[in-house]
Amino acid sequence: MRLDGEARLGHLTYCTNIHAGESWAEVREALRRHLPEVKATLAPAQPMGVGLRLSAAAARSLEDPAAFAELRGLLDGGGFYVFTINGFPYGAFHGERVKEGAYRPDWSDAARLRYTNALAELLAALLPDDMAGSISTVPGTFKPWAAGREQRIVDNIVGHVAHLVDVEQRTGKTIVLALEPEPCCLLETIAETVAFFENSLLARPAVERLAALTGLTTAAAQDALHRHLGVCYDVCHAAVEFEEPGASIAALRSAGIQIAKLQLSAALKIPRVEPATVEQLRPFDEPVYLHQVVARRPDGLTRYLDLNDAFADAQRAQGAEWRIHFHVPIFLGALERFSTTQDFLSEILTLHRNDPVCDQLEVETYTWDVLPEQHRNVGVGAAIARELSWVRDQLLT
Repeated sequence: MRLDGEARLGHLTYCTNIHAGESWAEVREALRRHLPEVKATLAPAQPMGVGLRLSAAAARSLEDPAAFAELRGLLDGGGFYVFTINGFPYGAFHGERVKEGAYRPDWSDAARLRYTNALAELLAALLPDDMAGSISTVPGTFKPWAAGREQRIVDNIVGHVAHLVDVEQRTGKTIVLALEPEPCCLLETIAETVAFFENSLLARPAVERLAALTGLTTAAAQDALHRHLGVCYDVCHAAVEFEEPGASIAALRSAGIQIAKLQLSAALKIPRVEPATVEQLRPFDEPVYLHQVVARRPDGLTRYLDLNDAFADAQRAQGAEWRIHFHVPIFLGALERFSTTQDFLSEILTLHRNDPVCDQLEVETYTWDVLPEQHRNVGVGAAIARELSWVRDQLLT
């Protein structure tokens, strides 16, 4: 939904990766079940934006004209429009072990390129005429896999930009590939992200490769890289990394890297690790998703791949602050014994209200199914509506 009449603050939606469903049939049923409930609460009298999550299997199914017509009919008939797709998780994302599999295939693999090209075709067909679209994606690769893969990653990303150039020429629709920095990935911090863009994705070899793939002049290829590449700024991830809200946004802007999407999310925060902390956190140590932990001590930051790794170092961590990559409902400033990084998110929203960061805002709390039960005391539709209402109130009141 537009946040004001002139869309100065952009379009607000939520990411449908909160709903289980890998096949098109499962996605269709989830959309039919949940979208009307959320819209009735948030935007009963105006169109509502949708942040689609489509697996590779669902995307393949939607290449069939009949299946795509079903999707189009569902959206148009309900007063919905799509401006962003979450192209991060390629395969199964609920009900089984995901962990580091969320990054597979990474951008060194041609399967990731084919999948993201397919998403671009679908988004171009769904995107309103007066909007650019975005596809959020894996930030290159999982950091432990990165050695020896970086050039293939760059080549495939530039190959996708060539596809986006072709989409724009054929359809008039502009789509941005938005790499999403995340703990323990190739692009983990904003500083690493800026360096990768400047030294690889926007560097002269990438410009020349895009020019060769598309027939564009060097100057036009350089412009196309800036137009079709950007960042999905996931607020949870930035908070876990102890970024400074204003400085991190300013660093991307200063480097000329567009922020294509703000993913509005919050993490668990333990202000001070104590002897009881590990046992209190065990309900969050679940088997589906990675929950990276970053610890801050006076001597700097220490990173752990998952909660159990942090637990093993808990004795040394006494007195440290932990931030944990576990997306929690953004309307919660605390969960019983724990804090959240809602304050970081509030700072980002204040920055956006005063000087809009981008045109696309997406709430993403995909961990609803694995959140300890005492924190799931309402239905998922009601929780989504409450999150979106909280954002709207932060921005408009």
